[in-house]
Amino acid sequence: MTALHILLALLLAAAAGAAWWLRALRQADAARHARELAELRAQRDTELAGQAERTASLFDRMVEGIIVVGADGRIRLANRSAGALFNFAPPAAGRTVIEATRHHEVAALAARLEREPEVLSHELRLDGVTETRFLQINALALRAPGGAADGAVLVFHDLTRLRQLEAVRQEFVANVSHELRTPLSLIKSAAETLIDGGKDDPAVTARFLELIDKHANRLTLLIDDLLLLARLDSGRIELELRAVPLRSAAQEAIDDAAIIAQARRVTLENHVEEPAAAHADPARLRQVLANLIDNAIKYGREGGTVRVGGRALEGARVELTVRDDGPGIPAEARARIFERFYRVDKARSREQGGTGLGLAIVKNVVQVHGGDVRVESAPERGTEFFITLPAAKA
Repeated sequence: MTALHILLALLLAAAAGAAWWLRALRQADAARHARELAELRAQRDTELAGQAERTASLFDRMVEGIIVVGADGRIRLANRSAGALFNFAPPAAGRTVIEATRHHEVAALAARLEREPEVLSHELRLDGVTETRFLQINALALRAPGGAADGAVLVFHDLTRLRQLEAVRQEFVANVSHELRTPLSLIKSAAETLIDGGKDDPAVTARFLELIDKHANRLTLLIDDLLLLARLDSGRIELELRAVPLRSAAQEAIDDAAIIAQARRVTLENHVEEPAAAHADPARLRQVLANLIDNAIKYGREGGTVRVGGRALEGARVELTVRDDGPGIPAEARARIFERFYRVDKARSREQGGTGLGLAIVKNVVQVHGGDVRVESAPERGTEFFITLPAAKA
């Protein structure tokens, strides 16, 4: 073999070796790229799964009820709030709107979105066994990239609390108007009588001036009570907290009510245990006791007994009670007894006088002290109010 042949053979062998190395390098690069792509794909899948989980968690925790409907009219997604509003248990996917909500108006609304791009501020009333709920529905039609219908999103906002507050506001305004109108009408009538010549008769003048004075005082009390409740509601009331011995506070309130009690031949008894003391504002606590004792005298049994009790409780609390032996409060009225202007017997309440705000003031004053109030009563077995307050610090 000549040298040339040997050289050619070596060159061919080198070329074959280089090709083998190139193939090996390409295979290694391909394997590395495949591993990198697999790692990137796994990382992306993990991120997408985490994002989907966070989105689902956020979706499920939204206050508004949300239902997402597919192009086939079946639910794709429904959050927990929607389930609570319409009493269906998750998962709702796969059901029709009518199957999940059991309400034809909601299903009809979803059907409208096949023809309309959106429906805004539609109000829905749900009549339940124990309460009526009001919902506001905003709905949006979904479209695929080509413009074809791709389902809808329905958002439900619960308006029930707003409607309840609006009803309370309307009732409050009506009650205030009524309470103001009665004394104002009497004052105006008395003034007109005096102007028309009644002032020339001393007896008539005296009688009508007394009437004007009485109902002007009634208006003053009503306005004072309304202003106090407004301050309590806004949190602007300032308390001068100190140790208040319960027995002496009860005795002061009893002494103040003695004249009213005497007029109805009611006996007032102080059974507060010593040395129980509350951490309270003395003036406000006296106001609470005065309202409860006055209430017990007016609506208890004529010639009966009003008993004021009190004792120390466990957990740094004290309790005050005011009990009468009157006809009691019906069960249906006990839940509303602390509402403003609520009266169990409206005719008798107005005959007895007062603003109709006494028990509402009691509740609010006790609560601003960090205490609570409740009532126990049974027909013909009397009524007892219980007040719990923080105990005075040792």
